[in-house]
Amino acid sequence: MVSVATLTRADLADALHRDVGLSRADAARLVEQILRHMCDALANGENVKISGFGSFVLRDKGERVGRNPKTGVEVPIAPRRVLTFRASQMLRDRIIDGD
Repeated sequence: MVSVATLTRADLADALHRDVGLSRADAARLVEQILRHMCDALANGENVKISGFGSFVLRDKGERVGRNPKTGVEVPIAPRRVLTFRASQMLRDRIIDGD
């Protein structure tokens, strides 16, 4: 199995510290503020669009009938709100081309 690296909040704060010159504490605070602002917007039903990166979109899914794969018994699946991410074309091009 191939090990995949994960970008963390600490990594983002470290990049701000290194590339922008903010103190480590200020960089960590800025990352937290941005993430909190995004979470608050999504919690309030707003979509979040980051130009050149992608969009976080809330969708309401209606009730539907599902099936227990083990028993085959039909069960209702309640309506719910789901969060999806759609990458921008610029991000897709970077991932595919490897820039």
